Amino acid sequence: MAAGVPRVRTRLRGPSALAVFPGLPEADSRAADVKGGLGLAMKTVFINPERCIGCLQCELACAVEHSASKVEALAFLESPVPRKRVHVQAGPVPTFAFPNRCRHCDPAPCLQVCPTAAIYRDDANVLVLVDEKKCIGCAMCAVVCPFDVLTFHPLAEGPSDTVAVAVKCDGCVERVKRGETPACVEVCKVDALVFGELNDLVAEGRVRETGVVLAAASATATVPAGDPLAPWHAWGAAESAAATAAAARGRRAASNGNGRAPGVGPAEVESEGGPR
Repeated sequence: MAAGVPRVRTRLRGPSALAVFPGLPEADSRAADVKGGLGLAMKTVFINPERCIGCLQCELACAVEHSASKVEALAFLESPVPRKRVHVQAGPVPTFAFPNRCRHCDPAPCLQVCPTAAIYRDDANVLVLVDEKKCIGCAMCAVVCPFDVLTFHPLAEGPSDTVAVAVKCDGCVERVKRGETPACVEVCKVDALVFGELNDLVAEGRVRETGVVLAAASATATVPAGDPLAPWHAWGAAESAAATAAAARGRRAASNGNGRAPGVGPAEVESEGGPR
């Protein structure tokens, strides 16, 4: 630390911290990044759980990407076996699945409780990463993780083939540095996992959800087609017709004077079972 510059702890991040505390030793190096537009766009993997079909392709691609061979046919012959960092879990209802992965929280509870500083933050890529060589497998990170995304397995990068260390999503940081998308996103065929700038992905999600709502509203008639009182009108017309027919019959009977319809003689009444 530069002489005469007090150590200041602050939770402010990004341009706000530089504006409030311009005298911090790291301000000069970070200010250049801010002026150049670096670090302002937070790229991440965004989950659309309603699209997940539970095919597990993301899990397979993740494990292969973190293998030594990077070849699907050879990866699972390695020792230790490469492990997945994304976990497709069953949803609350049948046919519903959820691809669960590390959210790279800020602040990150796992980072705060790690006794060996094996978990650290990569500010340049906005990721929370694990240094497997420092991990002692105490599982304190798993205890405090709100999303249950940490598992423990021996890794080729770990201290030995027999020591289980923390395994979590690293954002495919090496792929991203090469300008590629994370492995899970690359293989997802239904866009349940997408990669991009966070604000843009959230905006796209809002537009998509709004479109679904509007489509459903346009497909559902809010006003019944035709006359909503048509059944009542039909019933009234039928009642009126019945009353008119009854009145006409009554008038015909009164004009004959015998209560029989015109043209019906006594013999016909008797043949129909009437009084003799």
